[in-house]
Amino acid sequence: MTEFKVDISDIQKAHQLLKPIVKNTELDFSPSASERIGKSVYFKFENTQRTGSFKIRGAYNRIMNLKTEEKSRGVVASSAGNHAQGVALSSKLAGVRSVIVMPETAPLNKISATKHYGAEVILKGEIYDEAFEYAKELEKKEGYTFVHPYQDPLVIAGQGTIGLEILQQLPDVDSIVVPIGGGGLISGIGIAIKTLRPQCKIYGVQSAQTPGMSQLFHHQNLISPTKKITTIADGIAIKKPSQFMYEQFISKYVDEVVTVTDDEIAEAIVYLIERVKTVTEGSGAAGFAGVLKNKLELGEKTCVLLCGGNIDLNIISKVIERGQIQRGRLVKMSVVVDDTPGTLQKLTQIIANQNANILEVHHDRVAQGLFLRETRIDFVLETISFDQIHRIEKEMEQFGGKILK
Repeated sequence: MTEFKVDISDIQKAHQLLKPIVKNTELDFSPSASERIGKSVYFKFENTQRTGSFKIRGAYNRIMNLKTEEKSRGVVASSAGNHAQGVALSSKLAGVRSVIVMPETAPLNKISATKHYGAEVILKGEIYDEAFEYAKELEKKEGYTFVHPYQDPLVIAGQGTIGLEILQQLPDVDSIVVPIGGGGLISGIGIAIKTLRPQCKIYGVQSAQTPGMSQLFHHQNLISPTKKITTIADGIAIKKPSQFMYEQFISKYVDEVVTVTDDEIAEAIVYLIERVKTVTEGSGAAGFAGVLKNKLELGEKTCVLLCGGNIDLNIISKVIERGQIQRGRLVKMSVVVDDTPGTLQKLTQIIANQNANILEVHHDRVAQGLFLRETRIDFVLETISFDQIHRIEKEMEQFGGKILK
C-alpha cells in the first residue's frame, strides 16, 4: 500500500465533516472504577455511538471524500462487524452502494444490523484476515473502492476525532486507554493527543489470542495463531498485524501495549454492566480489562475508551457467568466425601453458615478415581468474594472432604 501521513489538520477537517453526523459521546467520571483503581477514571462512551461503535467516524470521513466517479461504482469493505455497520450506514447516508465481506464466524447481531443499514453482506472465511482477502478480490473484479478498516489516512483521521472530543471534555487528561485491533483507532487518537497534549500517555490493549501488535511493539518475534480464533473480543481479532501501522503511527504515538485474556475481558464486561450501568462488547471492554489487570502509569486522570457496544445476545449469559467467576461472585466447587447418610446435609449447612447461595447440586458416585464408599458432589454457588469461597472450602476439608481443583 502507498505510504501516507496523517496530521492534526486532517483530524480537525474530519471533525467538522462529522459534526452533523456522529454523536459527541458522553465522557463521564466513574466513582466506583476510580475507587477500585485508585485514580480518577473517566469513561468515553463510544459504545453509545451511532451503529454502536466508533467505526462510523472513519467510514463516513472516507466515503464522503470519494470522487463522484468512485461513488458511482460503489464501495466494498471487510469487517468482523462494527466497521461493516459504519460503512453500511455511511454509504446509505452518502447514497453509495456498499458490499461488506464478513467472516462466517461474525456475530449474527452484527450481520443483521449491517444488512439493516442497506449493505449487501457476503460471508467468507473463519477470521477477519480471510474476509479481507476476498474483499480485495472483489475490489479488483468489480471496480469497487475498498474502504480499509484501519490502514487509510481518512479512516484514521475520522477515528482521531475522538481524541479532539476527549480534550474538549477533559483537557487535563493524563492517560488514555484504547483497544487495538488493526491500529487505526489508537493511531488517530494518538496523533490528536500527542500533538495537542504531548505529556498525555497513550496505552493500547490487545486480546491475548491475537497479540501481534504487542509483539511488534515489544520487538518480539511474531507468533501468528495457528488454530481457530474464538475470542469474545472479535472486533480486535487481527491475526497478522500491519508493519506499516506500527512503524508509521503506533511506534511514534503509543507509550505501551498490553494484552488481556477472554476471562479478564469478561470480568470487565460484568463490572461495566453492574457498576457503570453500560453494555459493551468484548473489544469495547478490552481497554478497561487492561486497566484492571496491568499496573499502567495512569496519572491522576485517565480516560478509558469503551469503543463498542454490539455484544451478541447469544453469548452474553456465558460472558456474565465467566465474569462472575473471575470476580469471586460465582464458583463451581467439587468435593469428594464419604457416601454416608447426612453428608450432603452437613455440606449444605456449611454453605448456609457462610451465607452463600446454592444454585445447583449434583451427585456422582461412579466418577473415575472414587473409592467404593465415596461420592463426588458438584456445587454451583453464588458467592460474594474469594475469601468466602476459601472459608467454605476450608470448612469442607475440616469436615473430611477433599476439594477437587
